[in-house]
Amino acid sequence: QVQLVESGGGLVQAGGSLTLSCAASGSISSINGMGWYRQAPGKERELVALATSSGGSTSADSVKGRFTASRDRASHTVFLHMNKLKPEDTAVYYCYLLGYSDFREGLNDYWGQGTQVTVSS
Repeated sequence: QVQLVESGGGLVQAGGSLTLSCAASGSISSINGMGWYRQAPGKERELVALATSSGGSTSADSVKGRFTASRDRASHTVFLHMNKLKPEDTAVYYCYLLGYSDFREGLNDYWGQGTQVTVSS
């Protein structure tokens, strides 16, 4: 089994910063990538940023230049550094892992339980 636990969410004023973290544990064989999605009420879940196994990273256009995903490979932890937050960034943020485990065959994706980020005006 693979578990993802997020932390670091909370309430912040517009223009402020937050850093989320997500630690993966369990029967992980290899990780292709880790990253973050978010989902606002009434909206579909969307990709925010990814940190790949090659060391690269990418982010959605809506957060480019403000959010950065980074990964500590030794601890299986991914971070989301959020700067210049806007009210429209308010959402539940979900940690994501793409990789192999002893629990499921083949390449699978795994999700955390989500952490709330609220940005006030």
